[in-house]
Amino acid sequence: MPTATSRGAIRVGLLAAFGALLAGVAGAAYFARQVVVPKNSRREDMDVRAVHIDGDGSLQIELPDTEQTRAPGRFSFWFEHGMGHACLGPVVDSHSDRNTVVRVVERVDSGDLKQANAGIWSGYVYSKPEQLGLPYQDVEIPVANGIAPAWRFDPPASVEASGVWAIHVHGMGGKRAGTLRGIPVASRLGLTSLVVSFRNDGDAPPSYDGRYSLGQGEWRDVEAGINYAISNGAERIVLFGWSLGASIALQTAALSPNSPRLTGMVLDAPVFDWRTTLEANAKAAGLPLPLVHLGFTILRSKALRWVTGLAEPIRLDSLDWLARATELDKPVLVLHGEKDDTTPVEASKKAASLRPDLVKLVEFESVGHSLEWNIDSEKWERSVEEWFYGLPLAGSSPEQAAAQS
Repeated sequence: MPTATSRGAIRVGLLAAFGALLAGVAGAAYFARQVVVPKNSRREDMDVRAVHIDGDGSLQIELPDTEQTRAPGRFSFWFEHGMGHACLGPVVDSHSDRNTVVRVVERVDSGDLKQANAGIWSGYVYSKPEQLGLPYQDVEIPVANGIAPAWRFDPPASVEASGVWAIHVHGMGGKRAGTLRGIPVASRLGLTSLVVSFRNDGDAPPSYDGRYSLGQGEWRDVEAGINYAISNGAERIVLFGWSLGASIALQTAALSPNSPRLTGMVLDAPVFDWRTTLEANAKAAGLPLPLVHLGFTILRSKALRWVTGLAEPIRLDSLDWLARATELDKPVLVLHGEKDDTTPVEASKKAASLRPDLVKLVEFESVGHSLEWNIDSEKWERSVEEWFYGLPLAGSSPEQAAAQS
């Protein structure tokens, strides 16, 4: 028979175990909410060490020396709580004694960079459509809860319109401007581009629950964009999806009544399977795998929707395009960085190995998420052009046309 001392020890042990269980459940609930609650702001976590003014008035910015800030290419720097934006060019100097690098400031679109103390590094490059120097117009797309704003870029007069429209879909926590990097190559190909917004991105009307559904519901707003394109003369559609936007594109291709008009998809740093992506992010953050799997259970559960605020549970199996690879029926170009720490390239490699007949993977030596174009825009755009000219019914390149004549 247990003694009083041993019974006390058992009670303490049970209470400790119960407390650990509660802590685990709370952690899983927090993880599940973090996945679906929209975040439209970020902390300015990169210090500005100095802003140098050259004799001609041009600017250079001195930043901490990191793998990202050393990377070649063009990037964005947001400051003044997102109200200020600058486009940064190549590295022109470094200071080992201060552990800093100096980059060219190509332009300042808004705000006073000379007064900035910190900011956010990103891949946008363009913060507004007019910075592309291409004709565009603001348009409105009717969606479930109202009107979603979009930008429409018609091919310039010097390029023959192909009859193909490109629908550009941005990523999680981002805005439409993040997809503007894909517009120049689409314009050269004669595509009319529609840059759409979708529920809970801060531009389009929110969903009833105000939560991301990882592509499960957002695809309907892209479908609304497709309907607009068809009503305005689109013969065929190519979807350009970035990160979450790629997941949305995959759902659109599978569920859209207009799927026969979809010619193919260009997916940058795509999420082919949310479980794979979220497990990788959780591991990097030091979260135990059992806690993450419990979070998945919460996301899938109809009874536990109160934890996340979701109107409907998320059907993670339906968003797993590695398991559903046999169902893919559109050509897909995947552009993915080897060092992407948010959506690991391994999922894209697996998709390409499962469906080599449809999925073409082009890898980049980029540092960070969705920065493939930034590191090597020439390779990114060339890959899109070559892939597009190989599509059925997409038209012929000038060289192909000459060869056929």
